[in-house]
Order: sequence, then C-alpha cells, then structure tokens
Amino acid sequence: MASLNVSQLLDSLHWRYAVKKFDPSKQIDSNTWDSIEKSLVLTPSSFGLQPWKFFVIHSPEHKAKLPPISWNQTQPGDCSHMVVFAARKTVDEAYVDDFLAKTAECRNVAVASFAGYRNVILGFLKNSEGRHLAWSSNQVYIALGQLLASAAMLGIDACPMEGIVASEYDKLLGIDGTEFTSIVGCALGFRHSEDPYAALPKIRFDASVMVSHL
Repeated sequence: MASLNVSQLLDSLHWRYAVKKFDPSKQIDSNTWDSIEKSLVLTPSSFGLQPWKFFVIHSPEHKAKLPPISWNQTQPGDCSHMVVFAARKTVDEAYVDDFLAKTAECRNVAVASFAGYRNVILGFLKNSEGRHLAWSSNQVYIALGQLLASAAMLGIDACPMEGIVASEYDKLLGIDGTEFTSIVGCALGFRHSEDPYAALPKIRFDASVMVSHL
C-alpha cells in the first residue's frame, strides 16, 4: 500500500490552518468529496459504536442560512461544503444490537459470538447513564480530527467551528427533538487569496514542552 513519506505528512499539516475567508467561487470536485466522506465513515470510535451522524450542507440555498446561526461568521456561507457533526444523546440496547448485527454480517460470524462483548458494552453504557451525550460528543471530536487531517492530505482547506448555535442547526437539519444534536461544524473548500491568516506562521509550543517520554 502506498503511503505518505514523513516530509509529505508534515508539509500537509504545516500547510493547513483554520481558514478565515473562503473563496466562494471554488468548489470541491465530486471525486475528492467522495473520498472525504469515506474518510469520515472510517473514523475510529470507542467500542466501534459510531455514536454520530454527519450532515453535509452544500447547496447555496442552505449555506446562505448558516452565517446568522454561526455567530455571523462567513465561512459556512462561502465554503464549498459545510459538515455538521451531530452526536447521539443516548446509546441504547437496540442501537448496540444493530451495531453487533452489522459486525456479524461484515465478519460472517454468528451474532451470538459477540455475547461477551455485548455485555461489556452494555455495562459501560449503564455505568455512563446520564452522560451518554458527553461521551458521544467526545467521539465526535475524533471524527473532526480525522476530517481535518484527511482534508489536509488532499489539499483541501478547512475551518473547524464550535461557534455555531446548536439548537438552530438542529432545526435547520431537521433533527430537533430526535436522538441527535449538533455539536460542532467544519467548513471546507479553498482559501481566499485575500485571507491574511494563510501567510501567518503556526504558533505551537515546542515538542520538548508538549511531549514527554517515559
């Protein structure tokens, strides 16, 4: 399998930044976007449960509604695609059984063979009762990180955005009152040539400060 070399990896990560101004005239092509969506689906999660749903907003009509419910930031309106990460409010036994049925199907084994694993998952969920949304939200941020890294590898700009009014996004997405709620967004597209932040150096503490070896 072909892989990035060290230089390509670091160059891509140094290249990316949180875009403040997108070029609305440039759109991500369908093949590239398909790869980005597939990278999202491949995101790892605790127990493999995938307690999330990804909403992709691409139409100009819908994007035009986003800035007023995004702290008046322009990125959601000017980007090519806006991804909204929604987390499950609760994870119940039925959902776990659906996940295990899918696992059995993919691995061509009997569902009964996961009885022990099922008990482990249900035990965790019982002990976490009342905190499922907090746990699911943490899982969502794993997906956000995967999206940012994948986009950078493909030369696609992005801006992660916690500055959204979740309740208004829920209404726009039609998930108000459902088992899902909006947590964070990410605008993707191409940086505008007039975005001054593109030329600024990254500000990161040295590895010697942030990384410890034992």
